Amino acid sequence: MKQLAAAGLLLALNGAQGATQTVDCGRLLDVKSGTWRERVSIVIENGAIQSVGPMAQAADHIDLSGKSCLPGLIDMHVHLTSETQPAVDAYRDRLTADPADMAYRSVKYAERTLLAGFTTVRDLGAEQALNVSLKRAIAAGSIPGPRMFTAGKAIATTGGHADPTNNLSHFLGEAIGTPGPVEGVIDSPEQGRQAVRARYKEGADLIKITATGGVLSQAANGQNSQYTEDELRAIVSTAKDYGFRVAAHAHGAEGIKRALRAGVDSIEHGTLMDDESLALFRKTGGWYVPTISAGRYVADKAKDPNYYSALVRPKAAAIGPQLQATFARAHKAGVKIAFGTDAGVFPHGENAKEFGYMVEAGMTPLEAIRAATVHAATLLDQAQRLGRVEPGFAADIVAVDGDPLRDVKLLEQVKFVMKDGVVYKKL
Repeated sequence: MKQLAAAGLLLALNGAQGATQTVDCGRLLDVKSGTWRERVSIVIENGAIQSVGPMAQAADHIDLSGKSCLPGLIDMHVHLTSETQPAVDAYRDRLTADPADMAYRSVKYAERTLLAGFTTVRDLGAEQALNVSLKRAIAAGSIPGPRMFTAGKAIATTGGHADPTNNLSHFLGEAIGTPGPVEGVIDSPEQGRQAVRARYKEGADLIKITATGGVLSQAANGQNSQYTEDELRAIVSTAKDYGFRVAAHAHGAEGIKRALRAGVDSIEHGTLMDDESLALFRKTGGWYVPTISAGRYVADKAKDPNYYSALVRPKAAAIGPQLQATFARAHKAGVKIAFGTDAGVFPHGENAKEFGYMVEAGMTPLEAIRAATVHAATLLDQAQRLGRVEPGFAADIVAVDGDPLRDVKLLEQVKFVMKDGVVYKKL
C-alpha cells in the first residue's frame, strides 16, 4: 500500500486531473437505496464522476475489483489545527507556540485524516483562523488533506468555552489584552453581529458558537448556558443574512434549548439533552452531531491524574461517559443525525471508530454510513455534489475489504482513497 504525500507528486497528480479515468469496483454501495451494485465501472473526468455502469474492464483502469467501494466519508466536527496532548504540553504551547508552529503541525493532521478515508470535513474552530488558511492550502493542491468547510474562530462569550484568555494569569491577561468580536468573544447582541461579520471577513464558511461551557476549556463549568437568547438570535439572524449555517457546541440542556429556539442548524455533542430538547430538535429540524469518540476518549483520559488539568479532569469524567447513551436516545427519538467526531480531542486519523460506537448504540451500519455521506452532505448544503457516487458528483471514492454493512469496523481500515479524481492512497 503506497501513500502519495509528497507535495511535488501531489501537484503532478493534480496537473493530470483532466485525464479520463476508470475505476473498476467489485461492488459499489448505493447509499440511497442501501444496496450493493456488483461489478461496477466509474468513469471520471476533471475530478467529477461522468458515469457509473457495468464493469467495462477498460485498458487503463484502477483495479478495485476485489474491493467494496463507497463514497468518500465526511466528518462534520474536527479541529485539524490541534491535537490532544498532556496538560503540561498544552500549557507550554499556550505560552510558546506561534501560529506558524500550529500551522505546520496541521499538515500531518490533515493528511492523516484524508488517508483514513475522510475526503471532506467541517472544521469547527481554530485560533487565528488557521483552519481557513489550511483549507486554502489544501484547495490549491499545496498539501494533501480533506476538502474543508471551516468556521474560522469559534464565537464565545467572555470567560466562555473558546475564550482564548481563560484562566491566564493577570500578567499574561494584561499583555494579551481583552478579546472582542474580531477575536471571537462577545457580550451583547450587537457584538454577536460584529463577530459574525468578522468571520465572513476572515473567509469562514459557517459559524460556530459555544452555547454552553465545555469540557476542555480552562473554566469550572462544562454545561452552563453562556449566551442570552437575544445574543443567540442576533448571531443566527446575522449568519443567515450572510448565507452561513450555525453550529452550536452545547452540553447542558438549557443551552441546547436556547440554541435550537434561536434557529441554529446543528447541535454538537448535546450531552445532557432532555425530553424537551428532543422535541425541539423535531420541531425545528435541527441536526445532531454526536462526537461519541471524543466522549469516550476524554472519559478514559480523565482516569490519568496527569493528563488533564485539575479544572478539566472532573468535567471529562462527568460528561464524557454520557455521550453514547445520549446518542442512543436521540436516534431512537428520530432526531436527524450527521456523523461527527471532534477529532483533535483524540488523535486525528481515528475518526472511523465513531462508526462502531454508533452501531453499538443502536444504529445499523447503513444508517451510520448514511450519517457520514448523504446526511452530512445535506447539512453542508452539498447534497448534489458530495456523499454519493453518481454522475455529476465529486469523484470521492474509498474502498475497503469485505462488507462494512455486516462489519462497520472495516471502515477503520480503508485501503484506497480518491478525492476529486486524485488518488491519495492506492493498493
